[in-house]
Amino acid sequence: MNGHNPTIRMAELFRVYLRIGLLSFGGPAGQIALMHREIVEERGWLSEEDYLNALSFCMLLPGPEAMQLATYSGWRLRGVAGGLIAGLLFVIPGALLILALATLYASFGAVGWVDALFVGVKAAVVVIVIEALLKVSKRALKRRDHWGIAAVAFVAIFFFNLPFPLLVAAAAAFGFLTASKDVIAEQSFEPIRFRQTMGTVVLWLAIWWLPLAALALVAPNSVLVAIGLFFAKLAVVTFGGAYAVLAYMAQQVVEMHHWLDAGQMIDGLGLAETTPGPLILVTEFVGFLAAFGHGGFWLGVAGAIVALWMTFAPCFLWIFAGAPYISRLSSQPRLRNSLTAVTASVVGVILNLTLWFALHVLFADVTRMKTRWLVLWQPEMASINLVAVGLTGLAAVMLLWLHWGLGRVLLICALAGWGASILV
Repeated sequence: MNGHNPTIRMAELFRVYLRIGLLSFGGPAGQIALMHREIVEERGWLSEEDYLNALSFCMLLPGPEAMQLATYSGWRLRGVAGGLIAGLLFVIPGALLILALATLYASFGAVGWVDALFVGVKAAVVVIVIEALLKVSKRALKRRDHWGIAAVAFVAIFFFNLPFPLLVAAAAAFGFLTASKDVIAEQSFEPIRFRQTMGTVVLWLAIWWLPLAALALVAPNSVLVAIGLFFAKLAVVTFGGAYAVLAYMAQQVVEMHHWLDAGQMIDGLGLAETTPGPLILVTEFVGFLAAFGHGGFWLGVAGAIVALWMTFAPCFLWIFAGAPYISRLSSQPRLRNSLTAVTASVVGVILNLTLWFALHVLFADVTRMKTRWLVLWQPEMASINLVAVGLTGLAAVMLLWLHWGLGRVLLICALAGWGASILV
Protein backbone atom coordinates (compact mmCIF):
# COMPACT_ATOMS: atom_id res chain seq x y z
CA MET A 1 0.00 0.00 0.00
CA ASN A 2 1.64 3.20 -1.11
CA GLY A 3 -0.50 5.53 0.93
CA HIS A 4 -2.26 7.34 -1.90
CA ASN A 5 -5.90 7.44 -2.97
CA PRO A 6 -6.46 10.16 -5.57
CA THR A 7 -10.25 9.66 -5.48
CA ILE A 8 -10.34 11.46 -2.11
CA ARG A 9 -9.84 15.16 -2.65
CA MET A 10 -7.53 17.05 -0.33
CA ALA A 11 -10.28 19.55 0.43
CA GLU A 12 -12.57 16.76 1.60
CA LEU A 13 -9.77 15.18 3.62
CA PHE A 14 -9.11 18.56 5.26
CA ARG A 15 -12.80 19.07 6.06
CA VAL A 16 -13.26 15.63 7.62
CA TYR A 17 -10.13 15.76 9.76
CA LEU A 18 -10.89 19.30 10.87
CA ARG A 19 -14.27 18.01 12.04
CA ILE A 20 -12.54 15.16 13.89
CA GLY A 21 -10.11 17.62 15.48
CA LEU A 22 -12.92 19.86 16.67
CA LEU A 23 -15.02 17.00 18.08
CA SER A 24 -12.29 14.75 19.49
CA PHE A 25 -13.34 14.91 23.14
CA GLY A 26 -13.08 12.09 25.63
CA GLY A 27 -9.50 10.92 25.56
CA PRO A 28 -8.20 8.01 23.46
CA ALA A 29 -11.32 5.84 23.67
CA GLY A 30 -13.68 8.59 22.51
CA GLN A 31 -11.28 9.76 19.81
CA ILE A 32 -10.77 6.26 18.42
CA ALA A 33 -14.54 5.85 18.34
CA LEU A 34 -15.05 9.16 16.56
CA MET A 35 -12.48 8.33 13.88
CA HIS A 36 -14.00 4.90 13.39
CA ARG A 37 -17.40 6.44 12.81
CA GLU A 38 -16.12 9.11 10.42
CA ILE A 39 -13.56 7.09 8.45
CA VAL A 40 -14.81 3.49 8.52
CA GLU A 41 -18.56 3.54 9.09
CA GLU A 42 -19.74 6.69 7.33
CA ARG A 43 -17.22 7.01 4.47
CA GLY A 44 -15.61 3.61 4.09
CA TRP A 45 -12.19 5.19 3.54
CA LEU A 46 -10.55 2.37 5.51
CA SER A 47 -11.76 -1.19 5.98
CA GLU A 48 -12.51 -2.56 9.44
CA GLU A 49 -9.47 -4.83 9.21
CA ASP A 50 -7.13 -2.02 8.17
CA TYR A 51 -8.40 0.19 10.97
CA LEU A 52 -7.96 -2.44 13.68
CA ASN A 53 -4.51 -3.44 12.40
CA ALA A 54 -3.46 0.22 12.44
CA LEU A 55 -4.89 0.66 15.94
CA SER A 56 -2.91 -2.33 17.19
CA PHE A 57 0.26 -0.92 15.62
CA CYS A 58 -0.27 2.53 17.13
CA MET A 59 -0.84 1.04 20.58
CA LEU A 60 2.67 -0.43 20.34
CA LEU A 61 4.22 3.01 19.79
CA PRO A 62 5.19 5.67 22.35
CA GLY A 63 3.03 8.76 22.29
CA PRO A 64 -0.69 9.51 21.83
CA GLU A 65 -2.15 6.53 19.98
CA ALA A 66 -5.25 8.36 18.70
CA MET A 67 -3.18 11.13 17.08
CA GLN A 68 -0.91 8.53 15.50
CA LEU A 69 -3.94 6.61 14.24
CA ALA A 70 -5.24 9.81 12.63
CA THR A 71 -1.84 10.39 11.03
CA TYR A 72 -1.68 6.83 9.71
CA SER A 73 -5.18 6.98 8.25
CA GLY A 74 -4.36 10.26 6.51
CA TRP A 75 -1.18 8.68 5.13
CA ARG A 76 -3.14 5.70 3.81
CA LEU A 77 -5.56 8.02 2.04
CA ARG A 78 -3.25 10.66 0.54
CA GLY A 79 0.35 9.87 1.39
CA VAL A 80 2.64 12.04 3.51
CA ALA A 81 0.63 15.20 2.79
CA GLY A 82 -2.54 13.45 3.96
CA GLY A 83 -0.78 12.21 7.09
CA LEU A 84 0.44 15.71 7.93
CA ILE A 85 -3.04 17.19 7.40
CA ALA A 86 -4.73 14.52 9.52
CA GLY A 87 -2.17 14.60 12.34
CA LEU A 88 -1.93 18.38 12.57
CA LEU A 89 -5.70 18.94 12.43
CA PHE A 90 -6.13 16.38 15.19
CA VAL A 91 -3.89 18.48 17.46
CA ILE A 92 -4.21 22.14 16.42
CA PRO A 93 -7.85 22.91 17.44
CA GLY A 94 -7.33 21.59 20.96
CA ALA A 95 -3.90 23.21 21.20
CA LEU A 96 -5.33 26.64 20.36
CA LEU A 97 -8.09 26.20 22.94
CA ILE A 98 -5.62 25.02 25.60
CA LEU A 99 -3.43 28.07 24.87
CA ALA A 100 -6.39 30.43 25.32
CA LEU A 101 -7.50 28.72 28.54
CA ALA A 102 -3.94 28.57 29.89
CA THR A 103 -3.62 32.31 29.27
CA LEU A 104 -6.84 32.97 31.18
CA TYR A 105 -5.72 30.62 33.92
CA ALA A 106 -2.31 32.24 34.30
CA SER A 107 -3.93 35.68 34.40
CA PHE A 108 -7.02 35.08 36.52
CA GLY A 109 -6.74 31.62 38.09
CA ALA A 110 -9.24 28.78 37.62
CA VAL A 111 -12.04 29.57 35.18
CA GLY A 112 -15.30 28.36 36.72
CA TRP A 113 -17.55 28.83 33.70
CA VAL A 114 -15.29 26.60 31.63
CA ASP A 115 -15.74 23.76 34.12
CA ALA A 116 -19.51 24.23 33.97
CA LEU A 117 -19.55 24.24 30.19
CA PHE A 118 -17.60 21.03 29.95
CA VAL A 119 -19.66 19.06 32.49
CA GLY A 120 -22.14 18.42 29.68
CA VAL A 121 -19.38 17.65 27.21
CA LYS A 122 -17.88 15.04 29.52
CA ALA A 123 -21.31 13.49 30.10
CA ALA A 124 -21.80 13.11 26.34
CA VAL A 125 -18.33 11.63 25.98
CA VAL A 126 -19.18 8.90 28.51
CA VAL A 127 -21.88 7.69 26.13
CA ILE A 128 -19.63 8.08 23.07
CA VAL A 129 -16.98 5.92 24.73
CA ILE A 130 -19.48 3.25 25.78
CA GLU A 131 -20.82 3.13 22.21
CA ALA A 132 -17.26 2.80 20.92
CA LEU A 133 -16.44 0.02 23.37
CA LEU A 134 -19.45 -1.98 22.19
CA LYS A 135 -18.60 -1.50 18.52
CA VAL A 136 -14.89 -2.23 18.83
CA SER A 137 -15.43 -5.29 21.02
CA LYS A 138 -17.99 -6.68 18.57
CA ARG A 139 -15.47 -6.48 15.75
CA ALA A 140 -12.29 -7.37 17.62
CA LEU A 141 -13.47 -10.22 19.87
CA LYS A 142 -14.36 -12.94 17.39
CA ARG A 143 -12.94 -15.95 19.24
CA ARG A 144 -13.05 -17.25 22.78
CA ASP A 145 -9.35 -16.60 23.32
CA HIS A 146 -9.86 -12.98 22.21
CA TRP A 147 -12.44 -12.54 24.98
CA GLY A 148 -9.98 -14.08 27.43
CA ILE A 149 -7.18 -11.75 26.34
CA ALA A 150 -9.44 -8.71 26.70
CA ALA A 151 -10.59 -9.82 30.16
CA VAL A 152 -7.03 -10.47 31.37
CA ALA A 153 -5.84 -7.12 30.00
CA PHE A 154 -8.68 -5.27 31.76
CA VAL A 155 -8.10 -6.96 35.12
CA ALA A 156 -4.34 -6.51 34.86
CA ILE A 157 -4.46 -2.79 34.12
CA PHE A 158 -7.54 -1.77 36.14
CA PHE A 159 -7.00 -3.78 39.31
CA PHE A 160 -3.25 -4.43 39.31
CA ASN A 161 -1.97 -1.34 37.46
CA LEU A 162 0.41 -3.41 35.35
CA PRO A 163 2.30 -1.41 32.73
CA PHE A 164 0.64 -1.34 29.34
CA PRO A 165 3.79 -2.33 27.37
CA LEU A 166 3.93 -5.54 29.40
CA LEU A 167 0.30 -6.34 28.51
CA VAL A 168 0.90 -5.65 24.82
CA ALA A 169 4.05 -7.78 24.79
CA ALA A 170 2.24 -10.64 26.52
CA ALA A 171 -0.72 -10.47 24.12
CA ALA A 172 1.57 -10.30 21.08
CA ALA A 173 3.60 -13.29 22.31
CA PHE A 174 0.44 -15.29 23.02
CA GLY A 175 -0.91 -14.54 19.56
CA PHE A 176 2.40 -15.42 17.90
CA LEU A 177 2.76 -18.75 19.72
CA THR A 178 -0.87 -19.87 19.28
CA ALA A 179 -1.22 -18.95 15.60
CA SER A 180 -2.78 -21.62 13.44
CA LYS A 181 -0.90 -23.08 10.52
CA ASP A 182 -3.45 -21.82 8.02
CA VAL A 183 -1.75 -20.23 5.06
CA ILE A 184 -2.89 -16.74 4.13
CA ALA A 185 -3.03 -16.09 0.42
CA GLU A 186 0.16 -14.43 -0.74
CA GLN A 187 -0.21 -10.72 -1.37
CA SER A 188 1.91 -8.48 -3.50
CA PHE A 189 3.30 -5.29 -2.02
CA GLU A 190 5.26 -2.49 -3.48
CA PRO A 191 8.92 -2.82 -2.51
CA ILE A 192 10.15 -0.67 0.36
CA ARG A 193 13.77 0.31 0.19
CA PHE A 194 15.68 0.33 3.46
CA ARG A 195 17.42 3.49 2.28
CA GLN A 196 14.03 5.16 1.91
CA THR A 197 13.04 4.20 5.45
CA MET A 198 16.33 5.48 6.86
CA GLY A 199 15.91 8.72 4.92
CA THR A 200 12.52 9.19 6.56
CA VAL A 201 14.00 8.52 9.99
CA VAL A 202 16.88 10.97 9.50
CA LEU A 203 14.57 13.67 8.11
CA TRP A 204 12.15 13.51 11.02
CA LEU A 205 14.89 13.24 13.62
CA ALA A 206 16.26 16.49 12.19
CA ILE A 207 12.83 18.13 12.20
CA TRP A 208 12.37 17.00 15.81
CA TRP A 209 15.77 18.00 17.25
CA LEU A 210 17.29 20.79 15.16
CA PRO A 211 14.97 23.56 16.47
CA LEU A 212 15.86 22.64 20.06
CA ALA A 213 19.55 22.44 19.19
CA ALA A 214 19.38 25.93 17.67
CA LEU A 215 17.57 27.20 20.76
CA ALA A 216 20.25 25.66 22.99
CA LEU A 217 22.97 27.48 21.03
CA VAL A 218 21.20 30.84 21.29
CA ALA A 219 20.05 30.56 24.92
CA PRO A 220 21.60 27.50 26.58
CA ASN A 221 20.32 28.33 30.06
CA SER A 222 16.79 29.21 28.99
CA VAL A 223 13.81 27.52 30.59
CA LEU A 224 12.72 26.73 27.03
CA VAL A 225 15.66 24.34 26.61
CA ALA A 226 14.79 22.61 29.88
CA ILE A 227 11.15 22.30 28.75
CA GLY A 228 12.22 20.89 25.38
CA LEU A 229 14.55 18.28 26.86
CA PHE A 230 11.97 17.17 29.42
CA PHE A 231 9.20 16.64 26.88
CA ALA A 232 11.54 15.01 24.37
CA LYS A 233 12.32 12.43 27.03
CA LEU A 234 8.64 12.09 27.81
CA ALA A 235 7.82 11.50 24.14
CA VAL A 236 9.80 8.28 24.00
CA VAL A 237 8.56 6.73 27.28
CA THR A 238 4.82 7.31 26.92
CA PHE A 239 3.93 3.75 25.92
CA GLY A 240 0.24 3.07 26.42
CA GLY A 241 -0.79 6.66 25.73
CA ALA A 242 -1.19 9.64 27.98
CA TYR A 243 -2.80 7.81 30.90
CA ALA A 244 0.28 5.63 31.32
CA VAL A 245 2.59 8.60 31.92
CA LEU A 246 0.47 11.26 33.65
CA ALA A 247 1.53 10.27 37.17
CA TYR A 248 5.22 10.32 36.21
CA MET A 249 4.89 13.66 34.44
CA ALA A 250 2.99 15.26 37.31
CA GLN A 251 5.59 14.11 39.83
CA GLN A 252 8.50 15.41 37.75
CA VAL A 253 6.87 18.75 36.94
CA VAL A 254 5.78 19.44 40.52
CA GLU A 255 8.45 17.84 42.71
CA MET A 256 11.58 17.85 40.55
CA HIS A 257 11.35 20.93 38.32
CA HIS A 258 8.94 22.99 40.49
CA TRP A 259 7.35 24.49 37.36
CA LEU A 260 3.80 24.05 38.75
CA ASP A 261 2.28 23.23 42.09
CA ALA A 262 0.01 20.21 42.58
CA GLY A 263 -3.19 22.25 42.28
CA GLN A 264 -2.10 23.78 38.97
CA MET A 265 -1.17 20.34 37.63
CA ILE A 266 -4.61 18.98 38.50
CA ASP A 267 -6.28 21.98 36.87
CA GLY A 268 -4.19 21.42 33.74
CA LEU A 269 -5.27 17.79 33.55
CA GLY A 270 -8.88 18.89 33.94
CA LEU A 271 -8.58 21.35 31.05
CA ALA A 272 -6.93 18.73 28.84
CA GLU A 273 -9.63 16.17 29.66
CA THR A 274 -12.46 18.54 28.77
CA THR A 275 -11.09 20.01 25.54
CA PRO A 276 -10.75 18.38 22.11
CA GLY A 277 -7.53 16.70 21.09
CA PRO A 278 -5.24 14.19 22.81
CA LEU A 279 -5.00 14.29 26.59
CA ILE A 280 -1.24 14.68 26.27
CA LEU A 281 -1.96 18.30 25.28
CA VAL A 282 -1.55 18.87 29.00
CA THR A 283 2.14 19.16 28.09
CA GLU A 284 1.28 22.45 26.35
CA PHE A 285 -0.37 23.74 29.52
CA VAL A 286 2.70 22.79 31.56
CA GLY A 287 5.07 24.36 29.02
CA PHE A 288 3.07 27.58 28.98
CA LEU A 289 2.88 27.99 32.77
CA ALA A 290 6.52 26.99 33.29
CA ALA A 291 7.74 29.64 30.83
CA PHE A 292 5.09 32.19 31.86
CA GLY A 293 6.48 32.13 35.37
CA HIS A 294 9.92 33.06 34.02
CA GLY A 295 8.99 35.80 31.57
CA GLY A 296 5.30 36.47 31.07
CA PHE A 297 2.91 35.85 28.19
CA TRP A 298 5.18 35.70 25.14
CA LEU A 299 7.72 33.45 26.81
CA GLY A 300 4.74 31.34 27.90
CA VAL A 301 3.62 31.04 24.28
CA ALA A 302 7.16 29.99 23.32
CA GLY A 303 7.13 27.40 26.11
CA ALA A 304 3.82 26.03 24.85
CA ILE A 305 5.19 25.75 21.29
CA VAL A 306 8.37 24.01 22.46
CA ALA A 307 6.36 21.51 24.53
CA LEU A 308 4.05 20.79 21.59
CA TRP A 309 6.91 20.42 19.13
CA MET A 310 8.92 17.99 21.24
CA THR A 311 5.81 15.97 22.12
CA PHE A 312 4.23 15.56 18.68
CA ALA A 313 7.04 15.77 16.10
CA PRO A 314 8.25 12.24 16.93
CA CYS A 315 4.73 10.91 16.29
CA PHE A 316 5.19 11.70 12.60
CA LEU A 317 8.57 9.95 12.72
CA TRP A 318 7.08 6.70 14.08
CA ILE A 319 4.20 6.69 11.61
CA PHE A 320 5.92 7.74 8.39
CA ALA A 321 8.79 5.32 9.02
CA GLY A 322 6.64 2.41 10.20
CA ALA A 323 3.35 2.76 8.32
CA PRO A 324 4.52 1.14 5.06
CA TYR A 325 5.22 -2.07 6.98
CA ILE A 326 1.81 -2.50 8.66
CA SER A 327 0.13 -4.30 5.77
CA ARG A 328 3.13 -6.62 5.45
CA LEU A 329 3.05 -7.46 9.12
CA SER A 330 -0.66 -8.24 9.02
CA SER A 331 -0.18 -10.53 5.99
CA GLN A 332 2.11 -12.92 7.89
CA PRO A 333 0.09 -15.62 9.75
CA ARG A 334 1.95 -15.46 13.06
CA LEU A 335 2.39 -11.70 13.03
CA ARG A 336 -1.22 -11.28 11.96
CA ASN A 337 -2.35 -13.37 14.92
CA SER A 338 -0.12 -11.27 17.19
CA LEU A 339 -1.83 -8.10 15.95
CA THR A 340 -5.30 -9.53 16.51
CA ALA A 341 -4.27 -10.54 20.03
CA VAL A 342 -2.96 -7.03 20.68
CA THR A 343 -6.25 -5.64 19.34
CA ALA A 344 -8.15 -7.86 21.78
CA SER A 345 -6.01 -6.55 24.65
CA VAL A 346 -6.80 -3.01 23.47
CA VAL A 347 -10.49 -3.74 24.13
CA GLY A 348 -9.60 -4.41 27.76
CA VAL A 349 -7.61 -1.18 27.89
CA ILE A 350 -10.54 0.78 26.41
CA LEU A 351 -12.85 -0.76 29.03
CA ASN A 352 -10.39 0.41 31.68
CA LEU A 353 -10.41 3.94 30.27
CA THR A 354 -14.21 3.86 29.98
CA LEU A 355 -14.73 3.01 33.65
CA TRP A 356 -12.01 5.42 34.79
CA PHE A 357 -13.51 8.27 32.80
CA ALA A 358 -17.12 7.50 33.83
CA LEU A 359 -16.19 7.38 37.52
CA HIS A 360 -14.47 10.76 37.36
CA VAL A 361 -17.35 12.35 35.43
CA LEU A 362 -20.20 11.04 37.58
CA PHE A 363 -18.53 11.45 40.99
CA ALA A 364 -16.71 14.47 42.38
CA ASP A 365 -14.60 12.37 44.78
CA VAL A 366 -12.97 9.14 43.63
CA THR A 367 -10.29 7.62 45.84
CA ARG A 368 -7.51 5.42 44.52
CA MET A 369 -6.99 2.69 47.11
CA LYS A 370 -3.80 0.64 46.76
CA THR A 371 -2.65 -2.40 48.67
CA ARG A 372 0.59 -4.23 47.99
CA TRP A 373 -0.70 -5.65 44.70
CA LEU A 374 -4.27 -4.48 44.20
CA VAL A 375 -5.61 -1.09 43.06
CA LEU A 376 -9.26 -0.13 43.63
CA TRP A 377 -11.14 3.00 42.62
CA GLN A 378 -13.63 3.91 45.35
CA PRO A 379 -16.23 6.57 44.44
CA GLU A 380 -17.71 8.56 47.32
CA MET A 381 -21.42 7.91 46.81
CA ALA A 382 -22.39 11.18 48.48
CA SER A 383 -20.35 13.06 45.88
CA ILE A 384 -22.37 11.84 42.91
CA ASN A 385 -22.95 14.62 40.37
CA LEU A 386 -26.67 14.42 39.62
CA VAL A 387 -26.33 17.00 36.85
CA ALA A 388 -23.72 14.83 35.13
CA VAL A 389 -25.89 11.74 35.58
CA GLY A 390 -28.87 13.51 34.03
CA LEU A 391 -26.81 14.86 31.14
CA THR A 392 -25.35 11.40 30.52
CA GLY A 393 -28.88 10.04 30.27
CA LEU A 394 -29.81 12.85 27.89
CA ALA A 395 -26.76 12.13 25.73
CA ALA A 396 -27.62 8.41 25.68
CA VAL A 397 -31.09 9.19 24.35
CA MET A 398 -29.76 11.53 21.67
CA LEU A 399 -26.89 9.29 20.55
CA LEU A 400 -28.14 5.74 21.03
CA TRP A 401 -31.87 6.15 20.39
CA LEU A 402 -32.32 9.22 18.21
CA HIS A 403 -28.90 8.80 16.50
CA TRP A 404 -28.23 12.54 16.36
CA GLY A 405 -24.90 13.84 15.12
CA LEU A 406 -22.00 14.29 17.52
CA GLY A 407 -21.67 18.04 17.02
CA ARG A 408 -25.33 18.62 17.83
CA VAL A 409 -25.24 16.39 20.91
CA LEU A 410 -22.05 17.95 22.29
CA LEU A 411 -23.40 21.47 21.82
CA ILE A 412 -26.72 20.67 23.53
CA CYS A 413 -25.00 18.93 26.45
CA ALA A 414 -22.46 21.75 26.89
CA LEU A 415 -25.16 24.41 26.98
CA ALA A 416 -27.28 22.27 29.32
CA GLY A 417 -24.30 21.87 31.68
CA TRP A 418 -23.69 25.60 31.69
CA GLY A 419 -27.37 26.32 32.28
CA ALA A 420 -27.53 23.82 35.12
CA SER A 421 -24.59 25.55 36.83
CA ILE A 422 -26.59 28.78 36.89
CA LEU A 423 -29.77 27.14 38.25
CA VAL A 424 -28.21 24.86 40.84
